[in-house]
Amino acid sequence: MKIETKRQIMAPGHQQGRPMNNKFFPTFPILKLLARPLIVCLILAGSHLLISRQAFAGTRFDGTWNLVFVTQRGDCDPTYNFTIDVMNGNITHPNIRTFRGRVAPSGAVVASVRVGQKYASGSGGLSGVSGRGVWSGRSGETRCAGTWAARRN
Repeated sequence: MKIETKRQIMAPGHQQGRPMNNKFFPTFPILKLLARPLIVCLILAGSHLLISRQAFAGTRFDGTWNLVFVTQRGDCDPTYNFTIDVMNGNITHPNIRTFRGRVAPSGAVVASVRVGQKYASGSGGLSGVSGRGVWSGRSGETRCAGTWAARRN
């Protein structure tokens, strides 16, 4: 009967029976035990800080704005009045879910709205308390265009 023995490969200068000690990275059992929970905590804390910063990142244009759209070309209603909200640069309307838009940090605006058979899109700019721009759209088959003006509440 032949008995096989396992042959261990050891680092040069390593003595049988003594654990190998790394001079640069000594082993600390407590660090091995705490490493994974510590990494998880750091990741969670970092992601929480990132989310919190984005959630409160407001822009100088945040707030409520009154808009007046004036038709200059086409057979649409002569004027439309809207009150919109800007939060973190996103434009929304409290009652019209299809009113979407964005205000860039520079004040540049791009927006669109759809209500039934009416659709319009526009662009322009906001300053500290006012803004203006152009829009175009349609009401059924009728095409219209005009200007818009904004005033901060």
